[in-house]
Amino acid sequence: MTTSHPATGRTPYTARTPEDLLAAVPVVLGFRPRESIVLLTFGAVRPFHARVDLPATQTEADSTAQQLLEPALRHGVRSVAVLVFTGNDRAGARAGRAVVRAFTRAGIDVVDAIRAHEGRWYVASGPRGDVPLRGVPYDVSAHPFAAQAVLEGRVTHDSREDLAASLAPRPAAVRAVLEAVVAMPGGESSPQVEGRWVAALVARHVEEGTSPTDDEVARLVVGTLDVPVRDAAWGLMAREGADRHVRFWVDVVRRTPDAFLADPAALLAFAAWLSGHGALAWCAVDRCEDVARGHRLAGYIAHVLTRAIPPTVWEDVQRDPAAG
Repeated sequence: MTTSHPATGRTPYTARTPEDLLAAVPVVLGFRPRESIVLLTFGAVRPFHARVDLPATQTEADSTAQQLLEPALRHGVRSVAVLVFTGNDRAGARAGRAVVRAFTRAGIDVVDAIRAHEGRWYVASGPRGDVPLRGVPYDVSAHPFAAQAVLEGRVTHDSREDLAASLAPRPAAVRAVLEAVVAMPGGESSPQVEGRWVAALVARHVEEGTSPTDDEVARLVVGTLDVPVRDAAWGLMAREGADRHVRFWVDVVRRTPDAFLADPAALLAFAAWLSGHGALAWCAVDRCEDVARGHRLAGYIAHVLTRAIPPTVWEDVQRDPAAG
């Protein structure tokens, strides 16, 4: 089974054992999941990976299984691995059985279904003769997948909460930008002028890997309140180089006052989706929704994430805007 990085299409991870699958999960998600179901898909033209919260009841488990099955069917997935992360063996078995049952009935091969907790893995759907009831110990801290991720500069957070915290505001930096907003000179400017300025600013810092000044961030986030100005920054994004846009917008989001945060957070969410970092994209959508419930661009990104729509569709939109 080979799992790919969803943005680049590279195929660096070939999983042959449960330990390989357990090592791949935090690398492809960007964090170590807890109380979660993780689905790794194989055999599709555009494979994807998904994580959902562990369901609490049988009804929720059946609904979650269907939620995972729908995009798998749409993308023509041929086989999957199901990994349940919890210390609650009853809830884990319930969730595992629901997902295995749904996929098997749909004709999709479940190559493995395991539950993991505190360094041991078990059969997710209940006891099996060839796996001890006490579980199988494992340690993936020195696994080749983890080592390769470090070499490639991929950061793995200890939890989704830690990943979300990587977007938390930096109070001193937020104050500095707010002071720069207050000090901005008056006078009229057009969306066309501001759009050209924003596009040039973002392109320069993304290309050079530099951080904008407080004055630049102030003008940028005020400007993106205007949709044509925001779209000038959005239109710069492509799959190639999307990681650099992620770094730029993470910096901006952490420095932006809440009154101006929605559009920078939505732009970060889009860049994260485009670069294949779905979990980070969800965290950015949450930041946007915290300050602007029902934000249109954030809603669009949530839609493509929920339906596991691959970043490659953006290339189609860029070639033919009418297709979007």
